[in-house]
Amino acid sequence: MVELKTDTSIDAMYEAGQVVGQALTAVRRAADVGVSLLELDEVARGVLREAAAGSPFLGYRPSFAPVPFPAVICTSVNDAIVHGIPTGYRLRDGDLVSIDCGAELGGWVGDSAISFVVGEPRPADVRLIETAEQALAAAIEAAVVGNRIGDIAHAIGSVCRAAGYGIPDGFGGHGIGRRMHEDPGVPNEGRPRRGMPLRHGMALAIEPMLIAGGRDDYHAAADGWTLRTNDGSRAAHVEHTVAITDAGPRILTERNPKN
Repeated sequence: MVELKTDTSIDAMYEAGQVVGQALTAVRRAADVGVSLLELDEVARGVLREAAAGSPFLGYRPSFAPVPFPAVICTSVNDAIVHGIPTGYRLRDGDLVSIDCGAELGGWVGDSAISFVVGEPRPADVRLIETAEQALAAAIEAAVVGNRIGDIAHAIGSVCRAAGYGIPDGFGGHGIGRRMHEDPGVPNEGRPRRGMPLRHGMALAIEPMLIAGGRDDYHAAADGWTLRTNDGSRAAHVEHTVAITDAGPRILTERNPKN
């Protein structure tokens, strides 16, 4: 069942989303050659603690997971697509890093992700990340009252496929609100004018995931959480929590708010 949020609830989700944005900004600033993934997790924990916010990631255990998630951010490096567990791995020059973060504040959840390169970037990685961001922007533009879930999915898939990238089969975005994962699902590829109609008060976590090699297949690493590309090519993951409103899409996890 899809819960339609009131305008007051959307405002509350925005406050949670701002904590996520602050955490991602702090992690991005701290990420450098020689910094460990565990150290980045500590940075995010500090932001959540300062905001008196909880983590919807920490202790989360879906049916596929062998153990509860042990961190407040996912750290996916190079060929890792999503769900990477922070470890003692120290970042190296040229690493492509995707950071996914959530925050719970006042009973509402925000969820967002960024991808970036540490040190000197490869042109191919820059293009991959830029395309992911373009896909997210196109999806948000399609997230308007009167459109359907399929229009969002089609916007993402069209940008990714036109650039020659793969899309991890079966993974995409989701509804969000009082819980991190709610209905409806938001695929990263689909047909326009299909699926659930978008209505004022819906809140969605929209998250394109791209595989540089062009294939869609992947596998779970030994930790049972991290998903890696089968061909060893690099991946990028970006995400925003977005509210559907009569005035247009409202990004709740923006990192440089205008107001």
